[in-house]
Amino acid sequence: MRVIGTAGHVDHGKTTLVKSLTGIDTDRLAEEKARALTIDLGFAWLALPDGEQLGIIDVPGHRDFIENMLAGVGGIDAVLLVIAADEGVMPQTREHLAILDLLGINAGLVALSRVDLVDDPEWLELVEDEVQDLLADTCLADAPILPVSATTGAGLEALLTWLAALPGDGPSRQDFSQPRLPVDRVFTMSGFGTVVTGTLNGGPLRVGDEVELQPGNLRGRIRGLQCYQQKVSEAGPGSRVAVNISGLTTAEVARGHVLAGPGQIRPTTLADLRFRYLPSAPRPLDHNAEVKFFSGTCESVAQVRMLEGDELWPGDSGWLQLRLTSELPLNMGDRFILRWPSPAETIGGGVVLDPHPGRQWRRNQTQVLRRLRILSDGSPEERVTLAARGRSPRSRDDLIGLSGLAPFDFDLALESALRAEMVTALPDGRLLATEDRDILMRELREVLTARHRRFPLRRGMQREDLRSTLEIEAGLLTFLIDSDEEVNASADIVSLRGHRVRFSAEQQERVQELNAMLHAQAWTPPSWSEAMSLTGEELLVALVEDGTLVRVSQEVFFSRESWEKMLRATLEIIETDGSVSASQLRDRFETSRKYAIALLESLDEARITRREGDVRVRGTAPLSTLLGEHRAETVEQHHS
Repeated sequence: MRVIGTAGHVDHGKTTLVKSLTGIDTDRLAEEKARALTIDLGFAWLALPDGEQLGIIDVPGHRDFIENMLAGVGGIDAVLLVIAADEGVMPQTREHLAILDLLGINAGLVALSRVDLVDDPEWLELVEDEVQDLLADTCLADAPILPVSATTGAGLEALLTWLAALPGDGPSRQDFSQPRLPVDRVFTMSGFGTVVTGTLNGGPLRVGDEVELQPGNLRGRIRGLQCYQQKVSEAGPGSRVAVNISGLTTAEVARGHVLAGPGQIRPTTLADLRFRYLPSAPRPLDHNAEVKFFSGTCESVAQVRMLEGDELWPGDSGWLQLRLTSELPLNMGDRFILRWPSPAETIGGGVVLDPHPGRQWRRNQTQVLRRLRILSDGSPEERVTLAARGRSPRSRDDLIGLSGLAPFDFDLALESALRAEMVTALPDGRLLATEDRDILMRELREVLTARHRRFPLRRGMQREDLRSTLEIEAGLLTFLIDSDEEVNASADIVSLRGHRVRFSAEQQERVQELNAMLHAQAWTPPSWSEAMSLTGEELLVALVEDGTLVRVSQEVFFSRESWEKMLRATLEIIETDGSVSASQLRDRFETSRKYAIALLESLDEARITRREGDVRVRGTAPLSTLLGEHRAETVEQHHS
């Protein structure tokens, strides 16, 4: 299915020609019929000789309704440019052609209408020459020019033949499994409810699908579908579709909304763009200028922010960021048009490069401009890599949306980028730009180096502290540690492989003094604060990290040997009596209640024991969670 649009001057017979081809009068409003003037979008369809349905959008030609025209041409695949043979090219025709060129609509043909009113062959030849000159250097430079008459029927058969031959593989028909329908008309049907129409792209819609209208996060469900007044259960991309939606009223929906799958589109008020300024524009485009923005069927007033330089001159191209006054449902790759608000005039257009830049850029930022150049003109591999940039790995599906590539093209580019080591795949399949992986690995080593320098007596850094410092997720940290031969991880401690804890002679003497004290009072050791006054905090922490000491609370610690004896005693009492109390441990080791309770509370926290009233019973955690496999096995053997 294809959709074409008619364009041209108001008096050139577009609507009459469409009626001759289709039998449908696209002027549906009373005012249009009274004034013989197309004011809003009109819709018709035509069965081509090969049986294909051709949708037709008849757009207004009068300059007062150019913004209605813009709401229609955004969804067409080709154009039928209608120029009256008895009048020739008019100013509005030039503006229509400029808009078609900016929107990249490069398929179409020209109908020289009302040839029955031209008796002079030389005049007709002059008009054809004028049209060829008009089309030169535009998207329709090679379009055929066909003389026709809606009154006599002359040339209509040839016109139909050419219409059937128009290209049918435009981007609007590509299936990304992400349906998107810019709404161009809303009405109510008796007995059915709300109906919206538009040209479908991106993927199919099916009866029963849940859909979302943006902006506004409005949810509904497809109750019925029609293509060219025929009921269908599924509508494919590239066709004109009428969608009957349950759960929404006509008061909630308007032209400019986009119908899509739930969560598929996020509205935006900030967008980065590639812009082409028409040579016919009357003055330079300045930073902070106010313009009107049009894309698909939506529009908004916007403020221009130059990203390179202070102004743009007619005929130039450049990078812009627009601050929109209204939320618009934009996608990467959407075409747009800019107009001056007053006096109303089309000044240029281009492509949306990033509908969600996330922040307002300053001018002349090298990294920003490099990024925009890749989005605009980069290779598929560069675009995949750019999408994978950041400090968080992303899934394939996320990167497809960020790259703006079709799924098939994305997969080819990804395979190439992986071979070239531009992108790195994590074990879970997520992807990260290799440049960012290397940056993060360098940062990881720098953090650990600084840690070892500041705390030379500590084995390393707690994994969670390292993750928090780097501001990355746990899975990515594990991947970086496993990928870096210079980094070592033991349980929850991460360090550089070359780092070794070494005690000075003075520190070794202090350790010996502490060990003697712990040997003398194994079950009533000094408090943490008292031990710190002897050794200093760093040395004491180092002894905990290497397993010499076990800290069970803020102030209570034991030697490893004493702690394991108390642990075995706790398990023995539980096995014999079914539970253990602080008093039993106190009496068993001739210690104080303070030490017994501190030990039991630490075992509760590790789920080795569980408190029930004033006693403890066996918890759910295996000993290996507290001791490690080897030590747990030793304790279990001793216990049995």
